[in-house]
Amino acid sequence: MKRLWTPAWIARHVAMVVLVVGFLGLGWWQVTRAASGNTLSFGYAIEWPVFAGFVVFLWWREVRHTLRGTDADRPTAPPATAGSDPAAATPGVRRPVRVSRVPVPADGAEDGELAEYNHYLSWLNANPGARPGDYPG
Repeated sequence: MKRLWTPAWIARHVAMVVLVVGFLGLGWWQVTRAASGNTLSFGYAIEWPVFAGFVVFLWWREVRHTLRGTDADRPTAPPATAGSDPAAATPGVRRPVRVSRVPVPADGAEDGELAEYNHYLSWLNANPGARPGDYPG
């Protein structure tokens, strides 16, 4: 709990209280305006307490994050030996699988549209001042 009483955290606590009280005060002000006949103020009367709730949510999330500590405070897993399976050493981490989204022809032939597009891109690269509409192809 000492981590929450540093000067930076005291400033955060004060800012949270000031913002929540201010937002709820503005919400009450909009309620009184709405009661006097300003129909637009009904929307603002709902909006300001939502802002106050959002400030409390962010403050609470930061408090929980700080109390959990840094990675240096957490115990680390034992190092893996040379013969062990790397997936067993890091149970939550898996290697990404690369999947080809466009099937490649088995005979090595290039796709016609892809060849045209690559030719278009090489033409644009060779003519840096040209616009795409100037392409002769």
